[in-house]
Amino acid sequence: MAGLPVIIGFGGINPAGRSSLHHGYRRLILDQLPTEDAMQTRASLAGLMGLLQHREGNWQDSAGNNVDLHSYLQKIDPALKAGTLIRKLEKNLFDPDQLLFHKRATLHADNEQPVTFVIKRQQLPDQIPLGWLISDAGTGQVRVEVPISLNILTENFRRSPVNSAGQLPSGFDPKDLYQSRNHPRGLQMTVFGASDAIQSMGIDWQTVLKHVPADQVSVYAGSSMSQLDYEGNGGLLQARLLGRKVSSKQLALGFAEMPADFINAYVLGNLGTTGTNAAACATFLYNLRQGLRDIRSGTHRLVIVGTAEAPLTPEIMDGYTTMGALVDDAALLALDMHKGRREPDHRRACRPFGDNAGFTLGESAQFVILCDDKLALEMGANIHGAINDVFVNADGYKKSISSPGVGNYITMAKAMAATSQVIGERGLQQRSYVQAHGTGTPQNRTTESHIFSTLAKTWGIEQWPVAALKTYLGHSLASASADQLVTSLGVWRYGIIPGIAGTEAIADDVHQDNLDFLLQHKEVGREGMDAVLLNAKGFGGNNATASVLAPHVTLKMLARRHGAEAVRNWQGKNEKVQESAAGYDEAARRNSATVIYRFDHNVLDSRAFSISREQIQVNGHTHPISLKTACEYADMLDEDLG
Repeated sequence: MAGLPVIIGFGGINPAGRSSLHHGYRRLILDQLPTEDAMQTRASLAGLMGLLQHREGNWQDSAGNNVDLHSYLQKIDPALKAGTLIRKLEKNLFDPDQLLFHKRATLHADNEQPVTFVIKRQQLPDQIPLGWLISDAGTGQVRVEVPISLNILTENFRRSPVNSAGQLPSGFDPKDLYQSRNHPRGLQMTVFGASDAIQSMGIDWQTVLKHVPADQVSVYAGSSMSQLDYEGNGGLLQARLLGRKVSSKQLALGFAEMPADFINAYVLGNLGTTGTNAAACATFLYNLRQGLRDIRSGTHRLVIVGTAEAPLTPEIMDGYTTMGALVDDAALLALDMHKGRREPDHRRACRPFGDNAGFTLGESAQFVILCDDKLALEMGANIHGAINDVFVNADGYKKSISSPGVGNYITMAKAMAATSQVIGERGLQQRSYVQAHGTGTPQNRTTESHIFSTLAKTWGIEQWPVAALKTYLGHSLASASADQLVTSLGVWRYGIIPGIAGTEAIADDVHQDNLDFLLQHKEVGREGMDAVLLNAKGFGGNNATASVLAPHVTLKMLARRHGAEAVRNWQGKNEKVQESAAGYDEAARRNSATVIYRFDHNVLDSRAFSISREQIQVNGHTHPISLKTACEYADMLDEDLG
């Protein structure tokens, strides 16, 4: 029997805040939450943003004054909302009003007088250009005369035409939470996000390893664009041109699979399988497919799947702007010209399936923990849902590498067929919905809506609910579908599908037959939806669609496979796990939870294990690593070959 990949933990960070215990989801529907849940999420955000701290049994504001928690959170509610989700670019990463660039210029001799300047001797070029006349100017300086002309670069500054982005909560900086040692931002977010996901399980990692051999854990995590800020590949390419030195870390930490490497080396000490897929905006679902296959095949029992993308750099934004992909301030203002606005509405920069002009970049790091169904019951793990299947297809021949093609029709159709196999055609028709890729571009709104409409008709769906989360979070590239998944888990906890808040009306060229674009929050109940389809469309023809099953559906499947008694035993164990997860959540809100980062911790060497022909026993691990593997080619062997 194939193992069912059950979701037993999740966490991360994005513009909505911390993901674990559904806080990021709660931010999207904050005003519709029960009072206590809303207050907990406000406290979580306030702690992240440096507006609230818990010391010596008292809640204090940022100045250290004791405050009444509920009244203080109500007071700062506008600041919490203004400092989250898509908003005007802040200056914590770079100043969008002062973007450095260089202009080429040529200085010519004036009236046959040479170009003359004074420079420090140590700043002279290593190879003096032909024609330069150099004389001593005293105090360590020299006078340079250039008889004809001199080519130079002048330092200039420009204002970014794009000033909207999905940024992490104002005041939150992941590098302050551990010894970050000049790590690129994406890796800082990885450490926070993976730590959040692992602690959200409510099961200590050493307890997990008592159930699972070291080689049966896999980690698939990465980014689609690598680490392109100055501490990573960005600095590797810029340093010499800026007159600085390349550091020993920039190239090493710039690799796209480095989030997985960091989790293995500094968070878990993992010895199992590792890696990442790079698939543009579908990267998370490609990694999810890897994890799904590991568990289905039985080669692995637990998988951590994730992505971390930190694309808010001047160079990345410049690149997408030059492509015409990002909505700039001028286009955003033009969209609201009929309202008489004089300033662009940065909060509503991303308008999926409405009148729009481009997408909005966002940053996010998200991680989910999967295990096989038997292990989930054994450990009493929280069951947030299950991954039914993930499908990947390319577009075939293309005219433009960035334009969509037919591959997404195939992935969506396969995912719908797989979903109906589990919950039935009636379930697909009445108890499923779609998390659209929904970038907020004119091309996406027509092409993706046509896919949904065509396939809804094919399966007899009359009004298929369609959500689009980028309207809140922006487009986090590799992490886009991870944002979809962790938010969808919140829908099953609170029964509300977040509406497409930035879109006031559906555009005329959007295909609406058999579809229900949710422009407002939609209450469906905690068990109102049996499945969700997560859709991703990436540059280059990287299409992926995942079918994800609700927790109540997952539990019914587990009861059918393992019996009612096994589920009752799981429930007894799960009470303690829930208490532990809630304890972590409370500690995180009080800023007393620590980020897991273990540098130079229990480093293994040749003395840390023993080897025989049958197994490897590693110090600190309960289960040995078996070397007995089944030969997949037994039918092709004879005595001589054997």
